[in-house]
Amino acid sequence: MNTIKAILLRSAVLAGLWWVLTDGAGVSLIGAVTVGAAAAASIALYPAPSPISLSALAHFAVFFLARSLRAGIQVAAMALRPRLSLAPAILTIPLRLQGAPPRALLSATLNLLPGTLVVGGGAGHLLVHVLDARRPVEDEVRAAERQVARIFGVALP
Repeated sequence: MNTIKAILLRSAVLAGLWWVLTDGAGVSLIGAVTVGAAAAASIALYPAPSPISLSALAHFAVFFLARSLRAGIQVAAMALRPRLSLAPAILTIPLRLQGAPPRALLSATLNLLPGTLVVGGGAGHLLVHVLDARRPVEDEVRAAERQVARIFGVALP
């Protein structure tokens, strides 16, 4: 029963995503096949759904919007200075998060925040390209890591 519930839930979410991506005009055989294949791949790759805290997800949304706005203003200010004073670098940042879904969400979050881009990583770290290494980038990554851990109910060491 749990598998059927997971398939239905994932199919509904993927169908909603397909509908958004096609601007509401995606009700077709291609859409149905795509959603079905994506749901099957999802179940094959992640058979057990992770418990996700909806309240933590709401907190994450507020966190993400606030950090995006702040980082966007910082990047715009850097770009508009008459003399660019950037200090780009690739930083190795150790991670405490374990598991593929939490780490994937953390990487996607960092990629969407202005001024940071995950360019690689390993078992216990991420390689993050930053526009200004003088900023407290590791603190920002730690804050995002804590938010993601809350969503998945993971205790960080």
